[in-house]
Amino acid sequence: MRIHPGSFRDHNPTVFAAFGKDKGADIPSSTDYVHALKPLLDAFGNDTRLTLILFTLDETTCSRELAPLAGHYPALKLGPAWWFFDSPEGMRRFREATTETAGFYNTVGFNDDTRAYLSIPARHDVARRVDSAYLGRLVADHRFDEEEAQRIAADLANGLARRAYHL
Repeated sequence: MRIHPGSFRDHNPTVFAAFGKDKGADIPSSTDYVHALKPLLDAFGNDTRLTLILFTLDETTCSRELAPLAGHYPALKLGPAWWFFDSPEGMRRFREATTETAGFYNTVGFNDDTRAYLSIPARHDVARRVDSAYLGRLVADHRFDEEEAQRIAADLANGLARRAYHL
């Protein structure tokens, strides 16, 4: 199950009138994940048969709410940085805000649900490069050895998404 909360869709009526639904002008909005997800997590958060993948537009919630929730509940995984995070610096901030608390294996690596099909290879390449740079820094700091970083890089690029989506 994937959840994409916290977006005020079609905020700009002029853009909506000219181009229609979901053509931009979607603005991040506050979401209280801790309280909003509690009933769902009470019922299914410890059930490993369910994979609940959570995406956000609001990067201020990543380290404060989402990483601790994903680090605790086995069913909850963090979706990749997307939308306003969908840039090298956004992806780096996401990785830095979530990994220390949630770890790598409580995320789903990088996956894509864009309708901009021609951008998919480039976006995946950027995600791999950002994750590799992050892992390289951990190796340089002697927190991982190269072999462990290579295993994690492969999982971030492919294995985590396959497991999360049961592929």
